[in-house]
Amino acid sequence: MRRADRLFQIVQLIRGRRLSTAAFLAERLEVSQRTIYRDVADLQHQGVPIEGEAGVGYRLGAGFDLPPLMFSQGEANALVAAARLAQAWLDAGLAREVEGALGKILSVLPPEARVAAEAQALYAPSVGLGPRAQATLQTLREAVHSRHVVQIDYADVQGRPSVRRLRPLGCFYWGKVWTLSAWCELRDDFRGFRIDRIATLTVLPEQFRQEPGKTLADMLRQIEAEMAARPPSLNDEAPCA
Repeated sequence: MRRADRLFQIVQLIRGRRLSTAAFLAERLEVSQRTIYRDVADLQHQGVPIEGEAGVGYRLGAGFDLPPLMFSQGEANALVAAARLAQAWLDAGLAREVEGALGKILSVLPPEARVAAEAQALYAPSVGLGPRAQATLQTLREAVHSRHVVQIDYADVQGRPSVRRLRPLGCFYWGKVWTLSAWCELRDDFRGFRIDRIATLTVLPEQFRQEPGKTLADMLRQIEAEMAARPPSLNDEAPCA
């Protein structure tokens, strides 16, 4: 890769992430970390507002942008494939947004590249989420964003019903099912709930604040610690209440 191309790619990688370490950049570009340090210093000297330092990470300062980019054929193929897969397993609202974004992507491609991308023999038949699960996923996704407490009527794997008040933290896709990760007020702990087992869902007017020990980051750290403390198993699944 030419150095000019590498400098361009460094800016692209940094702008696409909150924080990019030199190790990450070096691995992606197949160069040494020393080369990354030197390239970033040169970019900073040229006026590119890259913030951060060696050993910590880098991010792009506000107000900097590059001209619109043309997608390569491989990138276009990947985006079309990802869009087709996503549309089968997202809620209706996000699926519409994916379709709109895909149209914009295809519109900027040369005719030959567009035809090649659309002609990929890779499809996702519409056998993913049913209408009720799609509606539940969309409502939960919006509640996560707005930080509204929700109440659900839920049946666990044994079919036992319960009513839960939850602080929704995130929706996770596991290849076959979607789950909601939440802070459960009944259990006073983190819990996972399969979306297809939620019988009724009510978004309450009450909003919750981020509290130490009850955030998504706290939950992920707890899961990571639990997984590190036990031997790996091929039968591990997402924990569901």
